[in-house]
Amino acid sequence: QVRLVESGGGLVQAGGSLRLSCAASGRAFSSYTMGWFRQASGKEREFVAAIKTRGGSTYYADSVKGRFTISRDNAKNTVYLEMISLKPEDTAVYYCAATALVCSGIGCYRSHSDFNSWGQGTQVTVSS
Repeated sequence: QVRLVESGGGLVQAGGSLRLSCAASGRAFSSYTMGWFRQASGKEREFVAAIKTRGGSTYYADSVKGRFTISRDNAKNTVYLEMISLKPEDTAVYYCAATALVCSGIGCYRSHSDFNSWGQGTQVTVSS
C-alpha cells in the first residue's frame, strides 16, 4: 500500500477555484491508478475523478466534468485535482485514493471499493 496526504482544501466563494494535491510515499507510485472521492456531510462517499498510471486515461463524474481536472506528476509522486467554477454543492471532504487494480472501460474506478489506500481527507467549503 501507499501512504497518501492531501492538501489544498479551504473556503472559497461560489465560482472560485482550488487546487488539491495528494502526496504519496512508498515505492512504485507510477504503477498506481489514483482517484479523488468526496463525502458531503450526511452523504455517502462519491467518485469524483481518476487517472491511470501514466496519465493517459482519465475518468470524471458527470457532476464535475468540464470543471475539474485530474493530473499527476510521477516524478513528484503527486496527484492533483484542479477545480474551477466551484458550486456550493461541491462542499465536502475530498479524499485521495490509490489502487493497483487494472481496469479498462468507462465504468472503471468509480467505486470506492476499487481503491485500497486512502488519505485522511481535506475539507473544501464553497460559500454561496
